[in-house]
Amino acid sequence: MTTVLVFLDHPGASLAKSERELLSLAASLGDPVVALADGAGQAYLDGVGSYGVREYYRPDTEAVSEVLVAGKAAFLTEAVRATGAGIVLLGNSYEAKEIAARLGVRLGSGVITDVVALDADLAATKSDFAGSYTVTCRVTSGVPILTVKPNSFEAVEAGLPTSPREVRIPVELPAAAARVTGRVDKPVSGRPELAEARVIVAGGRGVDGDFGPLEDLADALGGAVGASRAATDAGWIEHSAQIGQTGKTVSPQLYISVGISGAIQQKAGMQTSKVIVAINKDADSPVFEIADFGIVGDLFSVLPQATEEIRKRGL
Repeated sequence: MTTVLVFLDHPGASLAKSERELLSLAASLGDPVVALADGAGQAYLDGVGSYGVREYYRPDTEAVSEVLVAGKAAFLTEAVRATGAGIVLLGNSYEAKEIAARLGVRLGSGVITDVVALDADLAATKSDFAGSYTVTCRVTSGVPILTVKPNSFEAVEAGLPTSPREVRIPVELPAAAARVTGRVDKPVSGRPELAEARVIVAGGRGVDGDFGPLEDLADALGGAVGASRAATDAGWIEHSAQIGQTGKTVSPQLYISVGISGAIQQKAGMQTSKVIVAINKDADSPVFEIADFGIVGDLFSVLPQATEEIRKRGL
């Protein structure tokens, strides 16, 4: 059976939804093993083991995470060699993509990013050129290295919590051109992480600085709040909420675009969403070209009505 190596970065108190999706996908492809660059608590490790993982690999030095992605790529290279992995799966963050690229160079392997579907023969489906094309591709050299978009694969129900065995492997770290000197935790909002949220309400220039109605709707739907670059550049919301070509790429079940024109840069970040609802006063806004449902109207009138109706129905 093929060994499938899953790289899990920044372990939390428990497995995130996107991590459960990766582990479920790995189990469907072969025998899953995990590489952890950082230490993890027992509850997290029990969660990893509940997906059939019997071993997880850790570097023999804690300095791996201090030299940005170069150290993690070096560790993952050794993990692939130690496990004899035939497939490597990572998340789809910018950091994960860079790690995948460096790993591909080290192993002489092909890399496919932004994967949203995967056949049994490892033919991967992804969107290219800002979502203008859907392509199917396959790695033809070395070990397939794939970064997977959240919400693209179902997370199967976990089995009984089981603690996998830790295996330490030696890692020769590259010379550090930059080193991490400190980290600050992001304040907890109570909303899901943007990259793995099933519902996203995103606002643009049309919100005119007031994200209140969007936050109310997002909370009613159990979703996250995102934004266009225009909104983050204006200082209306933090830059971590930016979706688009120079922000985060998301693929939720439901994406509600509010007061966003839908320029190509924004489409690049959200076009693979399963259902897109657009709300804009301008009937000629480009966002309506890709929307499944469109509402031409004032967001400050539409959103409160939608939120009230959702809460009334207990959705």
